Amino acid sequence: MKQMTTRSLTFFCLLLSSTLFGQEKNEKQPFTFDPEKVFFGGNFGMRFGDNTFVNISPQVGYQFSQYFAAGAGVNFISSAQTYRNGNGDKIYRDNYGYTGLSVFARVFPIPILFASVQPEYNYSWGKIKYFNGQADIKTSGVFVPVLLVGAGAAIPGGRGRLIAMLQYDVIGNARSPYGRNAFFTIGYNF
Repeated sequence: MKQMTTRSLTFFCLLLSSTLFGQEKNEKQPFTFDPEKVFFGGNFGMRFGDNTFVNISPQVGYQFSQYFAAGAGVNFISSAQTYRNGNGDKIYRDNYGYTGLSVFARVFPIPILFASVQPEYNYSWGKIKYFNGQADIKTSGVFVPVLLVGAGAAIPGGRGRLIAMLQYDVIGNARSPYGRNAFFTIGYNF
């Protein structure tokens, strides 16, 4: 009986070890670049009036998996705001220009919804124009950090997808081109 148990145990161990050696190693495959996963998009927006805003910020990204995409872009933004007194007369107008770099990451918990983070580093310059005859003032150029966080939807269509996002600058620098309120953007990735 003892011999039978030893033989059974030996047979079982041999069977188990042959099964283990027969398994393929689960090694990570090296990253291979797939040009089909590259996408182009960005922001293009305009608003005119007392609060004028023009944004042209192209981006390029890569869809690493169905759950994760990342990329980078450049920013070109012009912003102006007119301030008025109680009678509606113009007092002064702030004019700012911005240029900078951005990177972004998007996490897709499901294929059409994503969370986004986009740090930016923009250089800002500008001037203040007075309407009462006072001399205009040029503002000193400064670097303005921005951290946009948000969520959105990526709706497939054609050869790309429509991107709709709600974003907010969590740093909230006084010279941020995005202001201190959440904002909505719509774009298209090719």
